[in-house]
Amino acid sequence: MLASTMASPLPMHCVASLRKSGIHLRTAALGLDKRNYSSKKGPSTEYLHQSVVPSMHYQKSLPRLPIPKLADTVGRYLAAQRPLLDEDQTTEKIAQDFQNGVGKPLHEELVAQDKNNKHTSYISGPWFDMYLSARDSVVLNCNPFMSFNPDPKTEYNDQLVRATNVVCSAVRFMKTLRAGLLEPEVFHLNPAKSDTDGFKRLIRWVPSSLSWYGAYMVNAYPLDMSQYFRLFNSTRIPKKGRDELFTDDKARHLLVMRKGNMYVFDIVDRDGNLVKPAEIQSHLKHILCDPTPAAAFPLGVLTSENRDVWAGLRDQLIAAGNAEDLRIVDSALFCLSLDDESMRDHIHISHNMLHGDGCNRWFDKSFTVILTKDGQAAINFEHSWGDGVAVLRFQNEIFKDTTEQPLVNPASTAAAVDSASAVRRLQFNLDSELENGIKKAKENFDSSVSKLTIDALEFKKGGKAQLKKSKLSPDAIAQLAFQMGFLRQYGQTVATYESCSTAAFRHGRTETIRPATSHTQRCAQAFVSQPGRHSVEQLQAMLSECSKYHGQLTKEAAMGQGFDRHLFPLHGLYTDPAYAAINHNILSTSTLTSPAVSLGGFAPVVPDGFGVGYGVHDDWIGCNVSSYPARNVHEFLQCVHKSLEDIFTVLEGKALG
Repeated sequence: MLASTMASPLPMHCVASLRKSGIHLRTAALGLDKRNYSSKKGPSTEYLHQSVVPSMHYQKSLPRLPIPKLADTVGRYLAAQRPLLDEDQTTEKIAQDFQNGVGKPLHEELVAQDKNNKHTSYISGPWFDMYLSARDSVVLNCNPFMSFNPDPKTEYNDQLVRATNVVCSAVRFMKTLRAGLLEPEVFHLNPAKSDTDGFKRLIRWVPSSLSWYGAYMVNAYPLDMSQYFRLFNSTRIPKKGRDELFTDDKARHLLVMRKGNMYVFDIVDRDGNLVKPAEIQSHLKHILCDPTPAAAFPLGVLTSENRDVWAGLRDQLIAAGNAEDLRIVDSALFCLSLDDESMRDHIHISHNMLHGDGCNRWFDKSFTVILTKDGQAAINFEHSWGDGVAVLRFQNEIFKDTTEQPLVNPASTAAAVDSASAVRRLQFNLDSELENGIKKAKENFDSSVSKLTIDALEFKKGGKAQLKKSKLSPDAIAQLAFQMGFLRQYGQTVATYESCSTAAFRHGRTETIRPATSHTQRCAQAFVSQPGRHSVEQLQAMLSECSKYHGQLTKEAAMGQGFDRHLFPLHGLYTDPAYAAINHNILSTSTLTSPAVSLGGFAPVVPDGFGVGYGVHDDWIGCNVSSYPARNVHEFLQCVHKSLEDIFTVLEGKALG
């Protein structure tokens, strides 16, 4: 009875805050800065904390991702097409014919299929298929990165000290998660009521089939955690046609890469406890001091190949007697890449963490922690298994734990243990065909990454605080600045993608916000092409219109009421060139702000696109943008900067010069 009376899963006023997440074939993730996870601390070094409410307590009762009405989807699709098309009515006719014709049975079939699969969401299967069937390299096309802020205590940024602390905290996170003691992922709209010990002690006794409704009553919204189990001991395995995800949660070892060489040692003992931090430090020191030269044929570069090519080479590796060592790589808790290079600046960090030289990475691991010689740290993660929600939670917890409760310090001495026997360097049997495959993979990798340019912007003349004071959505204004910037540079409005998490639903993935709208087009043209023709008040009114409409799109997307995911499994519009055009996302964008993260980034999703990672902070706005030779990223950022200056000038009540 309770379930039927609580049919409306999320009130509209909460969802604007629920959105920050991934990118089509890449992601940032759900903004976690408004949640407080700490429950009572564990008595030992084994757990990060011990949650009163079991980690997966809400999972069974999460609401299901709704399938929008077909008429609503078609209406939203046409609204998103309007700024991209001229007066041509063809697309409107094709869409209406689809709605009244072939779309109906396709939609009904989807609804029937969804009713028969109540344990999941309608998008989960097709989304896994999309990722795992993609044959392009995962490098640049799939894996994003998120870099850690430096440890505030500078001496803790030493490569060995930071690597040891990150590994220890990662094991603590893994143990806390698997023991069901990790605080559930909950968005608190009224933390004074719901993020309290009293409420947690109460809700833990509500059966998990009803617990979501108990949280809903106090304005708290539990989020899907079904992707978390793939964080550890997981790898994407290349197969011809469609890859597979592999997880072996019994494995206890870490994979470490340095100079393209691969090492393994246990970080969990036979009893399931964290190996002593001083021993882990000793093993990592042994690897950092290993005089073995850089691998002549670094196997890791194969993970950057076309997936079918890599699948064929993997079969050859197995035939050459390497099956056991490949299984050791695939089952490792995660990959730690120790780089011998120091970073010059943010741009160097972005290139290194997004792709590096291809030799010192295993891009197929669910995630890799990269640590450079000067202690810069980042996570590069494979995207098919999840949308970054779990990765960002992990990153936030690791940053908090390593900075607040580090298990080793700069004065710690490595344990006097026999690291030479505890650490094993993997050695693979390679024939001439495999050696050639590695050589070719490296050539292909170098050719791909040489085409990528990255540049960054920090706009210091305003941010979230001033925008909120002006009653404007910070995200809407950032997106508007990208529209204005592109219009100023290229004179066009183009297909734009902003990812939005649907983690408020069981097995939700992402939905798309389409930030290029008739409102942004009109406003951008007024600012860029006709600044003298409009009064300050008129320009302010346009900014307000853009903000309101963007807010509406954001709410709809977070509620599972966009159009992209609904149309994805329906196929009926695929033949319309306008459908292909709106999915050729020239501006691919994703936002992220977190106390743990310095910057995030990804490559463009199309050859003539930009990959725009951005964050709107209290008093500044940051962008980290990538492009290929078809676009000029430096000029684009100059145009975005000019757009932000113009917007803030108008907000101050001044006319544009």
